[in-house]
Amino acid sequence: MFKRAFAVAAALLAFNAQAQVAGDLAFTSFNADEDGFSMVALADLAANTTVYFADNEWSGSAFNAGESFSKWVSGANVITAGTVIRFAAVDKTSPSASVGTYARETVSGSANWGLSNSNETLYAYLGTSATTPTTFLAAVTNGDFAVDGSLTGTGLVQGSTAIRLNANTPSATPDYGVYTGVRSGLNSFAAYLPLVNDPSNWTVDTTNGTYTTTVPDTTAFTAVVPEPASYALMLGGLALVGAVARRRASR
Repeated sequence: MFKRAFAVAAALLAFNAQAQVAGDLAFTSFNADEDGFSMVALADLAANTTVYFADNEWSGSAFNAGESFSKWVSGANVITAGTVIRFAAVDKTSPSASVGTYARETVSGSANWGLSNSNETLYAYLGTSATTPTTFLAAVTNGDFAVDGSLTGTGLVQGSTAIRLNANTPSATPDYGVYTGVRSGLNSFAAYLPLVNDPSNWTVDTTNGTYTTTVPDTTAFTAVVPEPASYALMLGGLALVGAVARRRASR
């Protein structure tokens, strides 16, 4: 009976942690001084999901060269919606992720691993390789998507699934920004997406201060209405309770 209940829960979790789409991940911080960033999962991420990152500019059909590509593997467990993942020291030989594993991708002509404090665009995407994206998930820029890495052909939209940190102050070149909006109280995780991609909900540095040791806020997001993973666990528990009740009734 216990095995059946757990099997139900596991099957439902696996079903709901499907292939990701744009907006399932969103940037919540960017730090060119520390060379790190953070993202929130706004949908469950299946175990061993591979996400690529590039700060090479996207031309509308391909990435150029000269900067960097990297890869994050989410790990053996489903990452539940609301989880914030921090990526640190991405310019070092041993970059880190708070969940899963993050590593450099060796691509000819691309070896500048640091994040620039101006005119930088960072993309997160699924792909068959680092240079062959299939689904763009999110993007962040401290420059201008029109000139510093295009959104053309990505399916991403500024203010919806991509954020321009200096949208409210176009002349600024911020080296640091962090989302400071609400992280609880909304009815779904998807409802956070336009908030997270609105620079009005961020604290953005416009004076080029020093943030080398600044740690971003990694507080998890919560939603009032249970997400699919929560329903799976609840149904598994109900199945277990039902099985116990039937067993007692048959005695």
